[in-house]
Amino acid sequence: MTLDRLAPAIFVLLWSTGWVAAKYATLFADPLTFLALRYAVAAILFYAICRVTGVSWPKGRTAMFHAIVSGMFLHGLYLGMLWWAIGQGVPASLSGIIAGLQPLMTGIAAAVVIGERLGMSQRLGLLLGFAGIAIAVVPNLLTVDAGAIPVYAVVVNVLGMACVTAGTLYQKRFLKDGDLRAVAALQYVGALIVTVPAALMLENLRVVWGFGLFATLAWSVLGISMGAIALLLYLIRRGDVSKAASLIYLVPPLAAIEAAIIFGERLSLPMIVGTVIAVLGVYLTNRKVDRRRG
Repeated sequence: MTLDRLAPAIFVLLWSTGWVAAKYATLFADPLTFLALRYAVAAILFYAICRVTGVSWPKGRTAMFHAIVSGMFLHGLYLGMLWWAIGQGVPASLSGIIAGLQPLMTGIAAAVVIGERLGMSQRLGLLLGFAGIAIAVVPNLLTVDAGAIPVYAVVVNVLGMACVTAGTLYQKRFLKDGDLRAVAALQYVGALIVTVPAALMLENLRVVWGFGLFATLAWSVLGISMGAIALLLYLIRRGDVSKAASLIYLVPPLAAIEAAIIFGERLSLPMIVGTVIAVLGVYLTNRKVDRRRG
């Protein structure tokens, strides 16, 4: 019960640091190259944990296949497209708006694909969450020269959101059983299947070896790829996927606060107001309701 209550807050806190880690990572490696290193280390560590603790692997090739495919969508395609798009010139503010589409897409798709029902207040919560993100980041977006934003990169960013939605639903439908540590290890194998070829084709594989790289990689693996992802998989398995996805609304505002503290970026009034509205939206989406009353 304690983990059920704390997991959402811890997940949002850990996942939001990914934006800060991404900013540091570009100083030491090309985006996809860094992600490939991150996934490889995470896969090795999860495998080692499984061997030491005697975790049972998913039974049968089909279950292992499902774990790998979900990792291709949840990690390889999603983060690969997102990081690549930002590297091509998509502003973080616009990327934040696009990220706000993911809970909406998940809520709609969950009703169609897996028959997940949401009450009126929960649907209102999804809309409020997106409105909060829009209020928080649109003022910054208006200062950006639209002509300088590559359309193809925006399309890739949107496709990345579609991939994480597909991966979330896939995870909920086909990976209902099995130890999450073994599932996570296989998912990072799937992520590598996507990311390594993409890095070889699109990048020069630049890596600046040193303390900065290892420190950023350590947090990206331990804090995000292992800590945050383990909590996300737990939340998906324990509850509705649309509720788990709604937590993403809190990530851009929290990342903005972290950027203000760490990098000295300005924290504006719209960001504060938008954050409050997003928090309200997440509360409405995740609160317990009587399903019989709709």
